[in-house]
Amino acid sequence: MSSLMHQGRATYAFFERNWNLTKRYWAWEVVWLFYNVANGLSVMYIGLSAPGLPKAEQAGFILTLLIGTAVWSYLSVTFDGVSEMITLERWEGTIEYTFMAPISRFTHLIGSCWYAIAHGLLFTVIQLLIVGLFFSLDLSHANYWTVAFVLMLGSISFIGFGIAAAVLPLLFTERGSQMSYIIRAALLLISGVYYPVTVLPQWMQFLAKASPATYVLEGLRQGLLQDKPIWSPEVWGNTWPLLITGVVSVPIGLFIFHLAERYAKHTGKLKRNG
Repeated sequence: MSSLMHQGRATYAFFERNWNLTKRYWAWEVVWLFYNVANGLSVMYIGLSAPGLPKAEQAGFILTLLIGTAVWSYLSVTFDGVSEMITLERWEGTIEYTFMAPISRFTHLIGSCWYAIAHGLLFTVIQLLIVGLFFSLDLSHANYWTVAFVLMLGSISFIGFGIAAAVLPLLFTERGSQMSYIIRAALLLISGVYYPVTVLPQWMQFLAKASPATYVLEGLRQGLLQDKPIWSPEVWGNTWPLLITGVVSVPIGLFIFHLAERYAKHTGKLKRNG
């Protein structure tokens, strides 16, 4: 019991540590917030300028784009959370001390992941509030229970991908965090963020089935646009793949990170900070 409490306190300690690092580099947070808001507005205005759409359909199209933009912003922050913390620890020169701490790697990474989820939610809410000032959007018929449920499952699924991507800044000091953008860009392409998956080539549609973002976006659009409850067949059809992805991806991500950490220690890569 005492060991469990110790691990719980250590998880919160990493959550608090990451919050303090965010406060230290607050200017970067302002930059990324501005970028996300500008990106969201740009996509929305593209929808507004779409020719040949009746006004009623145009409103639905704009809302679909907003959901894609906001969700992608949230999942990107969550996905990048662990990778960025590894990079920051290299800058600070503390990564070796973290790896020597008497806590499990699961506790270390899960603490960082929960902070990434909270961070991503805060970013997305602020983004939606600002974008909402420019557009009159009707979400009075949305099912917010479905939204919260699908978003949480999607967060867990993306944690596994984020932990696996954190291997890149661990092994490649100079450009490791930028290399992780390749994974994020691939998910952006195949997940139907701005367009339905059905317009993709057949082989890319097959890859889309492996992306948790595909099911998150579809489930959220059903909850927000169609008022589908959690137990509806449409939402459940996107829920069970997220459950399977979360159960499978987190252990695999931890295993990949364990192999990379052991390799980095044996080859002395952890000493290369700055």
